[in-house]
Amino acid sequence: MKLICIGRNYTAHIEELEHATPEAPILFLKPDTAILLKKQPFFIPDFSENVQHEVEVLVKINRVGKYIDKKFAHKYYSEIGLGIDFTARDVQEALKAKGLPWETAKAFDGAAVVGKWMPKSEITDCNSLNFSLQKNGTVVQRGNTSQMIYKIDALIEYISKYFTLKIGDIIFTGTPAGVGRVEANDKLKGFIEDKELFSITVK
Repeated sequence: MKLICIGRNYTAHIEELEHATPEAPILFLKPDTAILLKKQPFFIPDFSENVQHEVEVLVKINRVGKYIDKKFAHKYYSEIGLGIDFTARDVQEALKAKGLPWETAKAFDGAAVVGKWMPKSEITDCNSLNFSLQKNGTVVQRGNTSQMIYKIDALIEYISKYFTLKIGDIIFTGTPAGVGRVEANDKLKGFIEDKELFSITVK
């Protein structure tokens, strides 16, 4: 099982980090060891002074596929979820400045929160889903999947050109604006519409 993550998929987030809009989806991977264990807190790693939250809609792959045409992509997932792509921003920026890969900033243990799953059959339109992240009771990130530059089915088509998708693979579809630093004792809750899909404490 692998976690396939999409960078720079919301215009407002691109603008807040002062990045260029990509001409194609930006892909990076996280190992399964990055998944935060259920009912466990997120521990800020000692190698970073600026770990930031990035809430994202997740897609779980339910069949094996390669070179999937966009018009058939909807057949390859039946569940939608919500999670966090934790990013050691200071580590990432230092590595990027040297032109080096930045997996250590994105793929460390516990860096991927995977919340509860919702059956796609309960969702009217996957391309018009409201989602949000609360930190200590205040909404700090809010988005709608209609704001994605590359929608879910287009992402599946693109990803499957490079990686065979397998049952259980999870796609992190990108984060909207509002990313920010987490600190010890923060409580983070994620919602799709009004349904809470995860709740974690930062240590």
